[in-house]
Amino acid sequence: MSKPKLHLVFGGRVSDPQSLDFNDLENIDLVGVYPNFEEAEDAWRGMAQRTVDDAEMKYVVVHLHRLLEPELPTEETG
Repeated sequence: MSKPKLHLVFGGRVSDPQSLDFNDLENIDLVGVYPNFEEAEDAWRGMAQRTVDDAEMKYVVVHLHRLLEPELPTEETG
């Protein structure tokens, strides 16, 4: 059984939709931590679709496993 590759999904209001400059860190929406990219992507997609009409809202997936163990090879493209 392989170890989970943790992913964090969060979002918030940004000043520029092309950036990751979140305006209000106290109101970041922490969606959750997921054991694989597929589940994280599903959560991200759901939140992004809910806020599709608000250009200043942005959700992202962070590959926590890459931050925690950067020496591990990557097996996924996402």
